[in-house]
Amino acid sequence: MSRLAKKSNRTSQIKSAAAKPKSGKRSKSSGVSKSAGKKNSTKNGATTSRAKKFISAKAGKLIYFFAAKGTEGSADMKTLLGGKGANLAAMCSIGLPVPPGFTITTDVCNLYYASGRKMPPALLKELKAYVSRLEKSVGKKFGDARNPLLVSVRSGARDSMPGMMDTILNLGLNDKTVLALKEATDNGRFAWDCYRRFIQMYGDVVMGVQKRNENEHDPFEDVMATLKSELGVQEDTQLTETHLHELVKRFKALILDRTGKKFPNDPMDQLIGSIAAVFRSWMNDRAIVYRAKYKIPAQWGTAVNVQAMVFGNTGDDSGTGVAFTRDPATGENVFYGEYLVNAQGEDVVAGIRTPLPVAEMAHNKNMAPAFAQLVKVRKTLEKRFGDVQDFEFTIERKKLWMLQTRRGKRTALAYVRIVHDMVREGLMSPQDAIASSDPEAMNQLLQPIFDRHAYEAARTQGRFLCKGLPAGPGAASGEIVMTAGKAEEMVKQGKRVVLVRVETSPEDLRGMIAADGILTARGGVSSHAALVARQMGKVCVVGAGSLEVDYHKGTVSCAGKVLREGDSLSIDGTTGEVFTGSIDTADSELKQVLIAKTMKPADSDIYRYYAFVMKLADKFRRLGIRTNADTPEQTENALAFGAEGIGLCRTEHMFFEGNRIDAMREMMLARTEVARRAALDNLLPFQRVDFEGIFRALNGAPAGIRLLDPPLHEFLPNDSATQQALAGKLGVTAEQVAARVHELHEFNPMLGF
Repeated sequence: MSRLAKKSNRTSQIKSAAAKPKSGKRSKSSGVSKSAGKKNSTKNGATTSRAKKFISAKAGKLIYFFAAKGTEGSADMKTLLGGKGANLAAMCSIGLPVPPGFTITTDVCNLYYASGRKMPPALLKELKAYVSRLEKSVGKKFGDARNPLLVSVRSGARDSMPGMMDTILNLGLNDKTVLALKEATDNGRFAWDCYRRFIQMYGDVVMGVQKRNENEHDPFEDVMATLKSELGVQEDTQLTETHLHELVKRFKALILDRTGKKFPNDPMDQLIGSIAAVFRSWMNDRAIVYRAKYKIPAQWGTAVNVQAMVFGNTGDDSGTGVAFTRDPATGENVFYGEYLVNAQGEDVVAGIRTPLPVAEMAHNKNMAPAFAQLVKVRKTLEKRFGDVQDFEFTIERKKLWMLQTRRGKRTALAYVRIVHDMVREGLMSPQDAIASSDPEAMNQLLQPIFDRHAYEAARTQGRFLCKGLPAGPGAASGEIVMTAGKAEEMVKQGKRVVLVRVETSPEDLRGMIAADGILTARGGVSSHAALVARQMGKVCVVGAGSLEVDYHKGTVSCAGKVLREGDSLSIDGTTGEVFTGSIDTADSELKQVLIAKTMKPADSDIYRYYAFVMKLADKFRRLGIRTNADTPEQTENALAFGAEGIGLCRTEHMFFEGNRIDAMREMMLARTEVARRAALDNLLPFQRVDFEGIFRALNGAPAGIRLLDPPLHEFLPNDSATQQALAGKLGVTAEQVAARVHELHEFNPMLGF
């Protein structure tokens, strides 16, 4: 059964039930046990005796090579190679330009934890052999003082976990190889820029030199900001070779001061340390939280991908970017993404610099040839993988390199449009369209939008604050919070919040889950905030460049307006607009068509895409869908979303509303049959009208009706003030009401007690 069918009973408002496609393909959550979240919350989840037995039985080949020639893996090996490793192998097999490298399997991650977080001896022997193979492939030597091999080290779980685990670039640099890189490229600034980036990443990921609380800036960024201030420059690109040499010294001093250890110079030590750090990141707090939310088992482990470096920071004819084959927020068939000139990949996703739209590459003479290649790659990827792809690329001296591809995370709005378009285009099979769905995410289609009149009033009143990049559709209003911890705290108090950050990082995940909306001053549509918000279905605006966020003062300011933490803010993730104060919301377009009937189906593209997906689901599902409904209105709503009848009508629920509950209470408090019958006579018209409305709404569809099963004490008030008020209404004493409540109290164990 597909995920749609498995979860249909929990999402009865939307008829998102489909069975396992006849092709036999499994959905990505197949095999996830109900205890997955519990297992994810313990750091011992990957080291059970069962896991050890599995490892000992499976452990054999630990590393797989990928290159234009000699690729050992394939696209269907995600369980072993992770999504990234399997897709790198697939891209090599179809002739795309991929820097060569090798993938360390997920089995090794489990071995690492089963061995008490120690590197398996078998890996170290195989690792040296594969480093040698990579050296021969690229014609460079690891640690060589004349022609050094540099590599990246990246995580690669079976299911994509963007930003949750760690990456290291430029590994292999030291005080000698940086001089060789300078000579080989005739570009000293580039070489020292690579070196400072490597020290910064390695110091953070492997040696643990990180910010110590949410309001502290990255310590390496602080060191660099101090140097730039001393030199009177604003941008990183304004730092010269000499300046970067000084920055490297300061970075090393920071590491020594924080850890008491020197930065390692031996490339193999650097590599082993980085691989272990990636394995450790599988069990970091943010990864555990992410896996718990998306029900990813800890036992899956992560692969590690070691890949020859290509450089986007060699000058104005180089760059890096992240792109989607279609818009992941709306599903529109446009080439969507962004890039930076003279930069490396982490600059884009970290949100530290706000990139340029990828389409602008066509107008840059240095980038235009690579952009033409990317347009072809976009089509190739969709044809090969049959779905929207999210890929990273680097341009080194005008030559395009593909660094990874994966199924693009998308909003529910994008999902229904992508399915509608790609199935009709013959690029996506109907089976895969349904198997790739996320029923819980479909509830995003019910997210409110700003009420048109309230929105116009906010603009007229001058409450418009700024505009950023739309990254997560819908509208949200709430109190400003600036830390993940504060967001969680406020939400526990029943408040709605908007998380405002300069840029988000994986450490903000808990706050992003809690908040109704997310707003960042920096970052683009492929930044961490945008990627995570789209997957969660959160309203999100990123890259609001005119916004100034001061964590220490607790203020958000723009164009002379200053807001403080706790003030209300409203964001529109569809347009990117930001307003002061709260703005009333209105029903989503889908509800306007199906429930309110204020919009015709023909006038709504969203409804058209949604209806197309539901018809596909009907072709494959095996389950019939009925709803729980106790009123005519609930019945009408459920049938509008595709319910085929009522599974359970709980008649006692008809009596909770308005003055009905008084008649019910009068019946329950009656001491004689005559009094009880009189009260029941008062209830009869209410129930008759309700049943007539329910049957009219069903229009012949079946219904299961439970005549009466009230937990009696739940109908009667438990506090003395309400008991006193009820006694006055019914003409009895408060003591009589209290005594009857006590008499009627019952223990309801429900099912399975």
